[in-house]
Amino acid sequence: MSAPTIGQLEREISNRIRSLYNVELGLRPTKINCHFFHGELAITLENSVTKVEQILMKYGSDILAEQVRIDLDRMMVPQIQDLIEEVIGKPVLDLISHTNLTTGRTGIIVFIENLPEVRNPQAIPKARKKNVAVNS
Repeated sequence: MSAPTIGQLEREISNRIRSLYNVELGLRPTKINCHFFHGELAITLENSVTKVEQILMKYGSDILAEQVRIDLDRMMVPQIQDLIEEVIGKPVLDLISHTNLTTGRTGIIVFIENLPEVRNPQAIPKARKKNVAVNS
């Protein structure tokens, strides 16, 4: 079986994150973007705040809403890391996640040592420039 394209990996990670949010939080983010760069993977989620967090924010319990988010991240981040490692077949060195409760957006930066094997590595931003510089 041939290696997947980078777009296929990005879509697979997006779909699995959407499914994870649905199963664990009963929430389906409306938009998930996932893009590999040379040693990083950037993921953004729209509408990733739970109803409970929204209600707490609406009624002025911002600190409690932040604590709920911290606890949710403690549960979700290891699962997100595991699913990314499973999809790309490479270890994750570090994963940083932050959710803005006001806008409902989540940003995740994943640091990886090596890019996964793909059919089209030239489609990865910055990886192409690095390879061009080495070959020059």
